[in-house]
Amino acid sequence: MRRTNRQYMATYKKRGFKPKTKSEKVDALEENSTTAEVFNTLDEKASRAEEWTVKNQKYIFVIVGLAAAIVLGYLGYNKFVAEPKGSVAMNDMFKAQQYFDQAVNGTEKDSLYTLTLNGGEGKFGMLDIINEYGGTPAANLASYYAGMSYLNLKDYTNAITHLQDFSSDDVMLNAISKGGIADAFVQLNQPEDALGYYESAVKLSSNEFTTPMYLFKAGNTALTVGKVDKALNYFNRIKNDYSSSNEAVDIDVFIGKAEASM
Repeated sequence: MRRTNRQYMATYKKRGFKPKTKSEKVDALEENSTTAEVFNTLDEKASRAEEWTVKNQKYIFVIVGLAAAIVLGYLGYNKFVAEPKGSVAMNDMFKAQQYFDQAVNGTEKDSLYTLTLNGGEGKFGMLDIINEYGGTPAANLASYYAGMSYLNLKDYTNAITHLQDFSSDDVMLNAISKGGIADAFVQLNQPEDALGYYESAVKLSSNEFTTPMYLFKAGNTALTVGKVDKALNYFNRIKNDYSSSNEAVDIDVFIGKAEASM
């Protein structure tokens, strides 16, 4: 392994080395001269770096401090706040989820959807979860439940607001939420907006349930706004790709209607 000039000089001083021959004296002079040049160059660079550091140390400390604070804050938040908070939120949402399930499958739908939103029996409703646990997965899911509850209660503006706040990696749930927004826009007599969301719902998920349903709704909405080519395309997709779906039963009638409008 090569030894640096600094290591050689340390060896001379430590061992009390003194050059005796002429050759050794010349080598020592060259050694010291080269080392001095290297040290001078390093000193100049260090001096310039030191001047820059001193001049900008305020900004350096601020940047380093902010970076450290962000990293530590993120780690600390996830470990000591977000995870425990999210767990508590899911527990607090349990009763509201039960109300929603009962509303979907039961008969007293309006009262159950209202309980889903506002809570009952001393338990949180979905609106409480959203307000108390913002930023948690539970609050995100609560936005879906709240939006669908408002949709069923015919409060279409609030339905849109909450469903737009919802996002999910679950393609089916994501498609249904977009379809819910579209349904609300239809009821608000905003078919252009509705069509865009129906098309998003179709693109998000390909399956035998939601896809033909939203293709059919997109086709009828497209007819409403005069986009006959789109309507015909959506109806033909149902006939060709989802022939076993409920929407395909009378699809030839709608294809004929679209063709007659062209």
